[in-house]
Amino acid sequence: MIDLAFSIGLITSTLVVGVAYAGRITRAGAARHARIERAGSSPLLAKGAMEMGYWAMAPVARFLIALGVTANAVSWLSLALAGAAGVALAFGHFGIGAMLSVVSSVCDAVDGFIARETGTASDSGEVLDAAVDRYAELFFLGGIAVHERHDALTLVLTLVATAGAMMVSYSTAKAEALGVEAPRGAMRRQERAVYFVLGAGLVPVVAAAAARWGLPAFVDRGPLLAMLALVAVVGNVSAVRRLRAVADAVRKAPEPLFRPSPGGPRPSPGWRPEGEAEALARDAHAAAGDALR
Repeated sequence: MIDLAFSIGLITSTLVVGVAYAGRITRAGAARHARIERAGSSPLLAKGAMEMGYWAMAPVARFLIALGVTANAVSWLSLALAGAAGVALAFGHFGIGAMLSVVSSVCDAVDGFIARETGTASDSGEVLDAAVDRYAELFFLGGIAVHERHDALTLVLTLVATAGAMMVSYSTAKAEALGVEAPRGAMRRQERAVYFVLGAGLVPVVAAAAARWGLPAFVDRGPLLAMLALVAVVGNVSAVRRLRAVADAVRKAPEPLFRPSPGGPRPSPGWRPEGEAEALARDAHAAAGDALR
């Protein structure tokens, strides 16, 4: 019953936020956030839903800023909540796991808001945030894998979904490392978080309905299987397409790509990768020696 209560609470709070945001649109129009504008919408997650989420999180971030909470502290809290969600899922508490995952995801979004608003954004903070994102997904899917370890179909879907989630994130990181624009596509981090929570959070609701109406016991796993299959298929297809786009962009680049760190030194016109300048000097010296001989 406690899992069902958490799931119903999650659904109710989502509806409350939706109604409040509808009122906001009526009064002042839709919210606009620069980060959403840059990222763009996803084929499976509307831009309006993402704007609503950021609009709802802004007061939480401002409240934490007023308390003096740092962005890194929120990142660590996000990681702890994600770990707790994974443990809950491993023991079959899908409602609790979904609620903890939602709070963890809120913290994951709020830490960046705090860093930008307080002027404390840094490369080290971005590294921490990215690491927390990856671990949070691994905790979530690992918890499901542990709980469903005796069901071959669900376990395989979980592993394939894990691969899709990791490779989509890898394609973005690879594009940024190579200095090309990260391609847009489906199953980015925010979108996967929504599907994970939906799949887990609806399990107790469907299970209660199945018990009430005398439906087969396996029906309660329907939302979980649907979520895993969606992330597994769409995530891996998106990852392949994104990696292909990155490879094409690198292939068409007219010169070696260099992406300086924010605020760092810019390459000079004669810049060469580390070690290449020394190699060119040695070649020139050898050529001069051959000419003298």
